[in-house]
Amino acid sequence: MLPSTADAVIIGGGVMGASSAYHLAARGAKNVVLLEKHEFLGAEATGKCAGGIRYQFSTEINVRLSLVSLPMLKEFEDLTGQNIDLRWPGYLFLLDNEHDVAVFRHNVAMQNRLGIPSVILSTEEVGQRVPLLNLEGVLAGAWHAGDGLADPNGVVQGYAAAARRLGAKIFTATEVTAIRVEGGRVTGVSTPAGDISTPVVVNAAGPWAGKVAGLVGLELPVWPLRRQIVVTAPLKGVPDDFPFVLDFSRSLYFHREGKGILTGQSNANEKPGFDQSIDHGWTEQHLENAMWRFPLLAKAGLLREWAGLYEMTPDAHPVIDGLADPAGFYVVAGFSGHGFMHGPIAGLLMSELVLDGRAHTLDIRQLRFGRFAEGDLVREHNVV
Repeated sequence: MLPSTADAVIIGGGVMGASSAYHLAARGAKNVVLLEKHEFLGAEATGKCAGGIRYQFSTEINVRLSLVSLPMLKEFEDLTGQNIDLRWPGYLFLLDNEHDVAVFRHNVAMQNRLGIPSVILSTEEVGQRVPLLNLEGVLAGAWHAGDGLADPNGVVQGYAAAARRLGAKIFTATEVTAIRVEGGRVTGVSTPAGDISTPVVVNAAGPWAGKVAGLVGLELPVWPLRRQIVVTAPLKGVPDDFPFVLDFSRSLYFHREGKGILTGQSNANEKPGFDQSIDHGWTEQHLENAMWRFPLLAKAGLLREWAGLYEMTPDAHPVIDGLADPAGFYVVAGFSGHGFMHGPIAGLLMSELVLDGRAHTLDIRQLRFGRFAEGDLVREHNVV
């Protein structure tokens, strides 16, 4: 039964919501409620992502988020008891134009300064590392062996189970239809199953974060963008240490998925919207590009494919903030395709904002909501 009161209500049962619920409960919050409108946790953006985790970003704030978040994933099974199939095959960005090579050289220098041993590889070195690829046009590569993969569903379920053990209550198939605000403060939420009085609402609704913000009259610049993924049947000849490869200018990527290959490519002509049907025309174009870059894929059968949603912002950075108007309304959304890997630190930061009034594990002023109105935007370049 839905409780009538809560110390905090979290809207959204993906990695951001589950992580926030766990970290609030772990800090001693006694009456935390998570509401997910779908039947299952992690069924949307988190569950449909490619599972990549990396340090290779173009802005310091994203690298610093990774510097805290990825070690949290290394400790995840010890913390929660949940295996998340953590692997570290490395990330390799293929670069085919001088502009991207220059940008990535700058990025690698910044990453090195922050302690990440990423490197720029020559075309010959790229070929030695991934001899199965067609390297036509490739001028260089950006490589870091300490990037990898994890199971998104495992992370969500692990945090959710740990949060429940600490007393948090989680309800699926429960959509928030209204957020009550009185005197400039959040006072509760309404659902078809009943109302909950609460002084704190955390918007962790991913691609739907803009709609949730609209319930308090807030224009949050987070919009959904369809992305598609294909997984092949088992494919012989791919080594176990095959890295996560990103053909950067084409927004095309590959990594091992079981005994097959997971591949995706972003459609530059995709328009914002909530459509998650599969565009088979784009699948054909994507696979043609994929087989050109990775010829062995021509021998693979198609096992499954799906479409999901990125949650985009104007600068491809998230919002992690507590708002003054209405007070008690918090946002952890807008991660622009790299939210899964930052879920652990995002939940920790949200617990600090709610319970301490400020984040102290990291300086996240760059991720404040007010930056949009102020025009203080620094774009993340490494978005696929």
